Amino acid sequence: MLEALAGVFETDGLLWLMMGVVAAGLVRGFAGFGSGMIIMPVASAVLSPVAAVTFMMMAELLGPLPNLPAAWREGAPRDVARLMIGAVITVPIGILCLSVMDANFFGWVVSISVGILLALLMTGWRYKGELTPKLTVVTGGLGGFMGGFAGVPGPPVIMLYMSSRLPIAVIRANFLLYLLAIDVVMIAVFFVLDLFVWKIALLGLMAGIPNVIANMIGARLFNPNAEVIFRRVAYLVIALSAIIGLPIWK
Repeated sequence: MLEALAGVFETDGLLWLMMGVVAAGLVRGFAGFGSGMIIMPVASAVLSPVAAVTFMMMAELLGPLPNLPAAWREGAPRDVARLMIGAVITVPIGILCLSVMDANFFGWVVSISVGILLALLMTGWRYKGELTPKLTVVTGGLGGFMGGFAGVPGPPVIMLYMSSRLPIAVIRANFLLYLLAIDVVMIAVFFVLDLFVWKIALLGLMAGIPNVIANMIGARLFNPNAEVIFRRVAYLVIALSAIIGLPIWK
């Protein structure tokens, strides 16, 4: 552990990682999601896949905590619990696939899928059906797999809720609760499977400090009455994640 601590500040790409964490915190505080989509492309460029996911989930762990009480009041914890039923089942599967599935192929699948769904949203498509418990569990399961495999558990849940008619304050709160809960599950699975890269885990935890500050600033910028701005920011984050996630940049 002491050796890991001593090597934290010698990590390659440290400045880029810190910049990514701050940008991710601002977006997460404002929109309730998007941090993994920002951190993972940066982390993947300088760290191994397992180390990158380790950094992401540890860096995200502390950031949303100041906004947690408000999210609990404004959101729908029961819906988030249903999302987590699916996620708990699939997170370990995604993590186990992390070391055996071709990352380039998966990158293409994720980026193309996100791009198609974004186009549907921007053309005015909305999910008009009921957010049934079964649909919510399945969506959480897909998000859990993507979180375990690629560190981006948000897209399926984002697409489900951003296409709904729910108030943006509820959507934002549910995003925050779900993403925090899935980080906790992923950390537990990494620990059980002894996959932690301890130097990177410590670096991610330390990066949580500027992440907290950035989350608080982002939350102050959020206006529940500015739905148009909220959706535009959400669409921009999704589009950037799809573009940055393309394997052609690696």
